[in-house]
Amino acid sequence: MKKIFLLLSISLALFIASCSGTAATAPTGDIYLSQNLPTDYEGALAVRNQLALGTLELIQTDSAISPKQAQTLLPLWQALRSTQQAGGTAQAEVSALLTQIEAAMTPEQLQSIASMKLTFTDMQEWAAANGITMGSGGGQPGQGSGMSPEARATKQAAEGITSSEGGSGSKLPTALMDAVIATLQAQIQ
Repeated sequence: MKKIFLLLSISLALFIASCSGTAATAPTGDIYLSQNLPTDYEGALAVRNQLALGTLELIQTDSAISPKQAQTLLPLWQALRSTQQAGGTAQAEVSALLTQIEAAMTPEQLQSIASMKLTFTDMQEWAAANGITMGSGGGQPGQGSGMSPEARATKQAAEGITSSEGGSGSKLPTALMDAVIATLQAQIQ
């Protein structure tokens, strides 16, 4: 009887576990997934970087962030920036902030960002246009692959790389967030 109960318990646990990972917005490992911003096209930026670069690109359009939205978004982006500076932040906290950022934007704004299909090349072009230089590795994804974590950290520190979050392996995610924060502050004033 105990064996049957144990077998049923394990089966039920496995069934529940297999069903629980199907939500489109659930974070998986180190990646936040969005119902609004796809990451399944070649060279797609991480959602965080799509939101940042897309927000900056929206400035030139009819879908620009309003001053009221900027008041809501500013503390969220500042908190997200703080999580990057702190390092070791729980992915759940980052995911919660990204969810709130998306919720503060209109469906039209999110659709506009999604239609941009932003890539690492777009991020590099933005960096060049804004005078942001990258480490000697060019910030390419996978930089330092095959190295031990210690060797990779040493290489990144030597090149001034602050984060490999978002698949860029460069200072770009930080610079993007700083630019979004500055833009939102300007919208409020």
